[in-house]
Amino acid sequence: MNLTVENTAIVLDSTADLPDAADRFPNWRVVPLYVRFGDESLRDGVDIDPAEFYARLRESSVFPTTSQPTPGDFLACYRELGTYERIFSLHVSARVSGTFASAETAAAELGDGRVRAIDTETASASIAMLALAIQRRLERGTSDEEVDALVGRYVRERGLLFTVDTLEFLQRGGRIGKAAAFAGTLLQVKPILSIRDGVVEPVKRVRGERKAFAELAAALETETRDEPAYRLSVAHAAAPERAAELEALVRERRSNAELELVVMLGAVIGAHAGPGTLALFWFRDGD
Repeated sequence: MNLTVENTAIVLDSTADLPDAADRFPNWRVVPLYVRFGDESLRDGVDIDPAEFYARLRESSVFPTTSQPTPGDFLACYRELGTYERIFSLHVSARVSGTFASAETAAAELGDGRVRAIDTETASASIAMLALAIQRRLERGTSDEEVDALVGRYVRERGLLFTVDTLEFLQRGGRIGKAAAFAGTLLQVKPILSIRDGVVEPVKRVRGERKAFAELAAALETETRDEPAYRLSVAHAAAPERAAELEALVRERRSNAELELVVMLGAVIGAHAGPGTLALFWFRDGD
């Protein structure tokens, strides 16, 4: 089967931090996760945008919790895409969320074999970058086999590095993974983290915001090259100045590469990473 933008849809969940995906591409949809403040449940990116979330986080005495979409949420989305012969449904790591499991359940209930649910083993803009790589192939015509090969290579080769102001949010949300080894560090010690095999992993600790930024800059130099094949993205949680500085560095040092996305982390990812988070994502796509 020849897969194109006319016959193939892409479904993301809101942890991809691309709430305007359907506006960018007619064949894309986003299924929101939920963030809760006490008894109030809000759809990520629909009922509450990132700016509203971080403002509320500063003012609220209630720590937010999050939950995955229901299988019914996904089923409604898949049925809305009834004219498409194939649906690639790309989701946040199954090791940190039940979102992928909900998508699989919905795909099985739909029962027509159109949906391929994919555990990206990553989060945030890294999910969106994989979706963009699939979209590029759909625009010229592709196959299930080629997409499978791309996904496998992406999971193996994509890179990301992020720094958080505090591990408190990851600890409270239960998403700290192997980074628990960094818990309880001294004030002003900034953890440098990644996601490997679908879980948050510690990379190193540095003292102060400037040294944390320097680690992202060093990764840009050592892990990427100034070539058109390289795709990069930047994400932040209520840290626009730091994001702008990293964006400027990427544009200066990697002017021939493609800076695909600069996004603010949405409510669900922000609830786990916390304000002040800054991230760099990269992938070499020779397509």
